[in-house]
Amino acid sequence: YSPNVIVIVVSNPMDTMAYLVHKATGLPKNRVIGMGGALDSARFKYRLAEALDCPISDVDGMVIGAHSDTGMLPLTRLATRNGVPVSTFLSKEQLDSVEQETRVGGATLTKLLGTSAWYAPGAAVSELVRAIAQDSKKMFPCSLLLEGEYDLSDISFGVPAIIGKNGVEKIVE
Repeated sequence: YSPNVIVIVVSNPMDTMAYLVHKATGLPKNRVIGMGGALDSARFKYRLAEALDCPISDVDGMVIGAHSDTGMLPLTRLATRNGVPVSTFLSKEQLDSVEQETRVGGATLTKLLGTSAWYAPGAAVSELVRAIAQDSKKMFPCSLLLEGEYDLSDISFGVPAIIGKNGVEKIVE
């Protein structure tokens, strides 16, 4: 028995599993975190860095929405390279291509490997664990139970959240 446990859900279908873990355990909503958005955002930043021909450390970007090929929303208009909008450097066609590659990235990798991805999800989970352990209050997109946020209720969905020692410290709207 661990009353202060924080559960990070890694299995797909991410949003459904995060919802089921919350309902099955009865844990407070800040203690169940689906990591799908963190992984999708890492893929998005990689694709942006590739298109920009720059180090990934120069790029900031986020993916929200469902952890699926059709449900994710790369926030291209908010993505930056060293604080400058990526639209300054890339054409609409290039940005559309980055979005599409981001959406199908997980499925493409799974097809090539013949199995589920394992390294990238592990890296994404380790970043969430680090944020919790170090109480860094870093923002990640995560699949979280919404209860009125974004005018949605009783659904788990990928949204930005501040992660710290208590799990989800704040859902960012």
